[in-house]
Amino acid sequence: MVAAQETNLQKILEGTSQYLVPLYQRPYQWGPDNFKELWRDVTQLAEDRLDDPETTHFIGSLVLAPTPGGVAGSITRYLVVDGQQRLTTLTLLLAAIRDHLEQDPNGARRDADRIHNQLLTNQYEDDPYRLKLLPTQADREAYAAVIDRAPTAGGDDNIGAAYRFFRARLSEPNPDAPYDVLQISQAVTAGLSVVSISTHPGDNVHRIFQSLNNTGLKLTQGDLLRNYLFMRLPTRSDEVYRTHWLPLQNALEDNERIETLFWLDLLHTKPQVKQSQTFAGQQARLERFTTEDQIVKEIERIARLGHLYRLMLHPGEEADPAVRERLTRLAEWDSSTPAPLVLHLLVLRDRGAATSKQVAQALLYIESLVVRRFLIGRATQGLNRLFPAAVQELDASLPVDEGLHRYLSEGRKHYATDEKLSEAILTAPLYTTGRAAHRKTIMLWIERLLAAKERVAPETLTIEHVMPQTLSPEWRSQLSEEYGEDNIDDLHDRLVHTLGNLTLTGYNENLGNQNFERKREILRASSIRMNQRIAEHNAWGPKQIEQRGRELSQLVIEAWPGPLAEAGKARDDNPLWESLNRILALLPTGHWTSYGDLAKVIGTAAQPIGTRLATVPAPNAHRVLNANGEISAAFRWPEAGRTQDPRQVLEMEGVRFSGSGRAAPSQRLSLSALERLRTAADDDSEPQAESRS
Repeated sequence: MVAAQETNLQKILEGTSQYLVPLYQRPYQWGPDNFKELWRDVTQLAEDRLDDPETTHFIGSLVLAPTPGGVAGSITRYLVVDGQQRLTTLTLLLAAIRDHLEQDPNGARRDADRIHNQLLTNQYEDDPYRLKLLPTQADREAYAAVIDRAPTAGGDDNIGAAYRFFRARLSEPNPDAPYDVLQISQAVTAGLSVVSISTHPGDNVHRIFQSLNNTGLKLTQGDLLRNYLFMRLPTRSDEVYRTHWLPLQNALEDNERIETLFWLDLLHTKPQVKQSQTFAGQQARLERFTTEDQIVKEIERIARLGHLYRLMLHPGEEADPAVRERLTRLAEWDSSTPAPLVLHLLVLRDRGAATSKQVAQALLYIESLVVRRFLIGRATQGLNRLFPAAVQELDASLPVDEGLHRYLSEGRKHYATDEKLSEAILTAPLYTTGRAAHRKTIMLWIERLLAAKERVAPETLTIEHVMPQTLSPEWRSQLSEEYGEDNIDDLHDRLVHTLGNLTLTGYNENLGNQNFERKREILRASSIRMNQRIAEHNAWGPKQIEQRGRELSQLVIEAWPGPLAEAGKARDDNPLWESLNRILALLPTGHWTSYGDLAKVIGTAAQPIGTRLATVPAPNAHRVLNANGEISAAFRWPEAGRTQDPRQVLEMEGVRFSGSGRAAPSQRLSLSALERLRTAADDDSEPQAESRS
C-alpha cells in the first residue's frame, strides 16, 4: 500500500531526514541534455513566478520507502526507490546556488548558510547521518566533495559535471534576465512540484523498483489523448475514428508524430509548454467542451491540422512550387524548432488569411534567420522560444511575410546584419560551429547558389579543408615564401576553419594533406561548381581564402535576406569569448589545459586567448597553462586584490607538478575532452523529452 501527496523540494529536505539511494539503483547518470532541460525549466519558472508567486512546475514523482530500522536517533531515513537522478541533480543545483551566493560580493551569505544547513545537511549530526542525500557508493565521494566545498569538487565524473554546469550557468551574465539568483533558488525549493509516494514497511521495495523501471510498452501522450477523446464520445466513437482519426493516423504514420502534432497545437496558445506536458495541457483545454458535437469538431480540426503537418514531413506533396522549395529546405535542415511557426503559416493559408506567395516569403525569412545565426555562431540559442512566441506576437495588421520580417528584425533575435554576417564569414571557424550535419547542409545550399547544373548526392560528400588542418613541410615552405615563417601559424590558425577555406568533396581521403597543385587537379575535375572555382587559382593561402570568403558572403547576403535596417542598432555579443568562458567554467578540477588547445577548439589563436585571460575576468583561468604545463610568466589574476599563487591553487585542486614546475601531462585534458566540453557548453535549444530517473 502506498500514499501519495504533492509537495515541493523544501518540504522534502527540511527537517531531520536522510535519503539513501539503495545499492540496486544505477549510479548517477544524468548528462548535459538533462542539465539543460532542468535549467530551462527552473529559469522559466523563476520568470513566471515574478508575475504569480504561487506558480509551480511539476517535474515528476519521488518514491520513498522507510529503511529497516527507520529512525536513527533523531534522523528519519528513507530509501529512494525511484527519482534519485532528479533528487541528486536538484541538490547539486542547490549546492551551486549556495557557492555562487558565497562568492558573489553582492551575494546573500545568510541565504547560502540556510541552503547548506537546512536543505543539504543535517547541521547537528555527524557522519553517516550528516548529508541529507546519500548517493550510491560509486558517487558518494564526488557528491560529498561538492556538499563540503572541497577543493576537488567539480571533478570529471557525472556528479562533478552537473555541479560545474550549474556553476557556469549561474556565473554567466544575462542582462536580459528579469530574475536573480535568489529568485532562482526560490523557484527550485518552492516552485518545483513533485509527487512524493511513500510505501509502507511491509512492502517489497525491490519489487516496486523493478516494476517502475522494467515495465513493458508504455502509453504515449498521443495514446492518452486518443483514449481521452474517444472516452468523451459514447455514441459516435466508431464513426469519428473511421472518418477522422484513422486517416490522421495513416497520414502521420506513427504515434510519436501524433503526439508532436498535439504539442505543436498547444504551442499556439502556450508558447512555453514542453512536449512532456502535452497530455496535461490538452486535457485542461479540452475540459471546457461539454458535448459530443464539440469534441467531434475538435477532432476534425486536429485531423485537418495533421494533414498540414504532413506537408512539413513530406514537402514533395505541396502543390505550390515556391512553398514546396522552402519546406524542402527546412526539412533538409532537420530541426524541429521552427515547426510551430511553419505550421501556423500553413494554417493561415488554409484559412485564406495568407497567400502561397506570402507563405513562401515568410518561410524564406525563417530560413534566413537560421542560416545567418548559424554562420555567426549563434546556432539554436533561444529558437525554441522564439518561434512559438512569434505565433502570438506577429502584427496581424500586416501581411504575414511583412509581419514576420519585422518581428524577426526587432529585439535580441540575433538576426545578423549584412555587416555582421560578412565579418563572421571571414573570421568565424565554421568548421567547428554547431552540428556537423548543419555545416554540411549550409555548404550544399551555397553550392546550389553557384548555379550548379546538376544536383550532387549529399550522402557521398564531406567537408574538405583546401589549406589543410595540419601544414605539411611543403605547404609551410610555399606559404613562407609569401607570408614569412613567423606569420604562418597565426594565419593558419585564424583562417583554416573559415568558410573561405572549406569546400565539399567526395574525395576527402585522396585530397588530404596534398599540395595545392595536386588538389587543384582533383578539384578541377570535380562536378561540384565551388571546387571548379577554387581550381581557377594558381596558389592557395590567406589572400585567396579571404577573397573567396568575401565572394561567398556576397552570395549568402543576396540569397538569404537580412533584418530590416533598424535591427542594426541591436547589441550583439562576441560568441567567441562567450564560448571560451563557457568552456572554462566547465573545466574539471584536477585537470589543466593549454592556450593553444583552447584556441583550436573555439577557432582562434593562442595569443588572443592569453591576452584575453590576462585582462578580462574569466572562470578557472588559472587552469590554463602553456603547452609545457608551466604557468605563463604573463599570468595575472584579473580580480583586483587576488594574490594567490596559481600553482598552490592548482595543487589544492589535485594537479601534480614536477620539480621543474610542470603540471603532470596525464592531467592535461585532451582535445577530444575539450571538444566534449564545448558541445556541452553550447546552448541546445532543441526540445528534449524529459528523462525519467
